[in-house]
Amino acid sequence: MARQAGSAGEKTAAAIRRQSLGLFAKHGYDAVSMRMIADAVGVQPGALYQYFPTKQQILVTLMREHMEELLASLKAEGFADEPPAAALEHFARFHIRYHLTRADEVFISYMELRALEPEGFAEIERLRRAYEGELKAILMRGGEGGVFRIEDPHVSAMAIIAMLTGVNTWYRSGGRLSEKRIEEIYAEMVLRSVGCAR
Repeated sequence: MARQAGSAGEKTAAAIRRQSLGLFAKHGYDAVSMRMIADAVGVQPGALYQYFPTKQQILVTLMREHMEELLASLKAEGFADEPPAAALEHFARFHIRYHLTRADEVFISYMELRALEPEGFAEIERLRRAYEGELKAILMRGGEGGVFRIEDPHVSAMAIIAMLTGVNTWYRSGGRLSEKRIEEIYAEMVLRSVGCAR
C-alpha cells in the first residue's frame, strides 16, 4: 500500500478500510466497486489508488488486520500455561467475547475467503492456522493428560471453532440472552464436547 504522509493521509486510509468493511459485509466483495468505496469515503475514485492499488488489496488488508488483532488479543489473555480444562474454557470465552463485537470482520473473514487471490489466500491462511494452532495445542495437552476424550485434535479444533464462530450468524444484541450468558453456555458446550464438564 502506498503510504501517505501526515495524519490526513492516515485518516483517509482508515476511512477507506472502515467503509470497505461495511460495504463488503452488506453487499459482498464482488458486488462492491472502487467507485462505491470512493463515494462512501467522500473522495474521487482515483484517490483510492494512492492508498490501495486494487480492491483485492483492501480485502487482504482487512482480513490481515482482523487476524493479527485476534492473535494479539489471544496472546494478551495469557492462559497458555493454565491447566487444559481451564485453558479451553478461557479460549472459548475469549472467542465468543471477541467475535460478538466484530460481526462485519468475522463475516468477511469467513465468507470472502473464496474471493482471495492465491497470494492473499496463503497469507490469511497462515494467520488462521496460527490461531487454530493455539486451540490444537490446548486440546493435545488435554488429550495426552487424559483430561479430554478426543479422537483427533485437529478435527476437534475445527469443530470447536466452527461452533464458536457460528454465534455470529444468529446472536443479536438486546435479545433474550445477554452476551455474558451466551459466553457461559458456549464455554460449557465446548468443555462437554471433549468429555470434560465444568
